[in-house]
Amino acid sequence: MQPLYIQLDHRDNVAIVANAGGLPEGTVFPSGLTLTEAVPQAHKIALKQLAEGEPIIRYGHTIGYAKRSIARGAWIREDLVIEPQAPRLEELPICTNVPATLPALEGITFEGFRNQDGTVGTKNILGITTSVQCVAPTVEFAVRRIKAEILPHYPAVDDVVAITHPYGCGVAINVPNAEIPIRTIRNISRNPNLGGEAMVVSLGCEKLQPTRLFPDGSLPVLNNEPWVVRMQDEEYRGFGDIVGAIMRMAEIRLEKLNRRNRGPCPASELSVGMQCGGSDAFSGVTANPAVGYAADLLVRAGATVMFSEVTEVRDAVGFLTARAATPEVARALIREMTWYDDYLKLGYADRSANTTPGNKRGGLANIVEKALGSVAKSGSTALAGVAGPGERVTTKGLVFAATPASDFICGTLQTAAGMNMHIFTTGEGTPYGLAIVPVIKVSSRTALAERWPDLIDLDAGPIATGGQTVEQVGQKLFELILDVASGRKKTWSDHWGLHNPLALFNPAPVT
Repeated sequence: MQPLYIQLDHRDNVAIVANAGGLPEGTVFPSGLTLTEAVPQAHKIALKQLAEGEPIIRYGHTIGYAKRSIARGAWIREDLVIEPQAPRLEELPICTNVPATLPALEGITFEGFRNQDGTVGTKNILGITTSVQCVAPTVEFAVRRIKAEILPHYPAVDDVVAITHPYGCGVAINVPNAEIPIRTIRNISRNPNLGGEAMVVSLGCEKLQPTRLFPDGSLPVLNNEPWVVRMQDEEYRGFGDIVGAIMRMAEIRLEKLNRRNRGPCPASELSVGMQCGGSDAFSGVTANPAVGYAADLLVRAGATVMFSEVTEVRDAVGFLTARAATPEVARALIREMTWYDDYLKLGYADRSANTTPGNKRGGLANIVEKALGSVAKSGSTALAGVAGPGERVTTKGLVFAATPASDFICGTLQTAAGMNMHIFTTGEGTPYGLAIVPVIKVSSRTALAERWPDLIDLDAGPIATGGQTVEQVGQKLFELILDVASGRKKTWSDHWGLHNPLALFNPAPVT
């Protein structure tokens, strides 16, 4: 391939090298630009001479300031970029650029599992929730036996999952921020892919009593008994008796789940979480814009699209408050950003702590550049709603579900929010997956998709070289979402059983 760089906006004074393996010193581009040094793929080059202190512009926006004079054709390394201050939340535009509603997409369906609570699952899974970490090994032991001895008799059920976590006791249970992990566990138990119903194994003495895990505070009843096994109850004699009780309760639930069949459901019943991890400088050029295009199609079909990761939105939040459907939605977004700013200050940190060594190896200089690429996943529709960490999302359209940027915590909180499909973009690569929700992985670079053909579900790399357009890849992703949601295709993470443990977000004190 001839030497190629990508300039995203006519205002940009930098571009990224597109060629796999990078380019050597002396390379001459068709524009006449000559590299003054070797530059790795995805890293930035100066399109003009930059003076000390001059803004460095990518995506049409300032991502930093030159620490010293930078020659035309030079490699703009991370250490040459002074990071800007975060936007002032009190000065953000409010509803100044609300997009017009796009034409609806009618008649788009998938094959899903309808639940009694009105939600629709893309999987049919028995989930067994734990109220405290103490019972996790017992539940995991029981789940292994259920899978081996009982599940084969119920072929319509996809899996049995132990919903374990390091919470429930030794915590300040009644302080305000404790509601975040509690509602997260509660809402994960009600995820549409679990049938919208919870079954719980408890110890008995823990602070997080099972009643807190049900919306109305009362335990559901199964054959005149609560849908809970409490290990410390005197009726149980030994470990085997306790495991037997869990297995008996599970089999009754499996019988119910096994009667469910996939049926036609409107695409409006999809709740799709968007996330990125192992991002690189191509993520905002290829994968994330393609996801954004698919997000627009989903919104047009009436679905819910959730994007998250507060620190990866913080520096681009003004685009979103301007796109908010109402001032109330904009203020809710600012509220979540403010809360998280204050949370980070408690740890003597700010959003700049987000970027990883892999991000920087992939050409991202700082969190500002990362955020401008990350927000592309949100597409172009109006922001219809905002949810706090662990809250259940019921709004249709584009929703910001506030979460940390940690892949595992974000995925956990989006699962609690009710997502039944998950889209994950990556530039550097990750085997991340979830047991409860199918995870479609989209690569930002063809080199990654070729190196990991049995981990990446869709390659957005051809966008970088003009082989495909954002719209073409976005359409492919939209169709893949419908196929995976219908059970017609399986993601690589589900094929291999690569399922990360859930990770709670607990900002409350531990006692």
